[in-house]
Amino acid sequence: MEVILLERIRSLGKVGDRVNVKSGYARNFLVPEQKAVLATKENIEMFEARRAELEQAAQEMLDKAQARAKAFEGLEIKIARKAAEDGKLFGSVTVYNVIDAIKAAGVEIERRELTMPEQQVRSLGEYELHIELHSDVVVPMTLTVEAE
Repeated sequence: MEVILLERIRSLGKVGDRVNVKSGYARNFLVPEQKAVLATKENIEMFEARRAELEQAAQEMLDKAQARAKAFEGLEIKIARKAAEDGKLFGSVTVYNVIDAIKAAGVEIERRELTMPEQQVRSLGEYELHIELHSDVVVPMTLTVEAE
């Protein structure tokens, strides 16, 4: 199914690209989330009329993401948990624990923006996290899990 992208999507392309995707991906995600429109004759004409407006909106989103990224630079999160002698945690550190710690540090973040290498951290140590504010703006961050 051919669609026209209305915003940059890392795995597909940039604003205005006409790409072929599976029909389920287009019907269930791209079109309902207004990230793309079907590549019909009417939509192609509509897109060409609004191209400058959509590209400007995409640039503004990128600028906002780059401004937000400055708040995450140098941010290190430390979480203390009870642990056994061998470094295994009694319980785990989840994505929501990390988000709460980031918000406590005074930085706003949404769940979908945080990527952890594992769903849950179950041992002491340092972990590299990635915060994806935009498809072009990914900020690395360090999570340190310490014993209480």
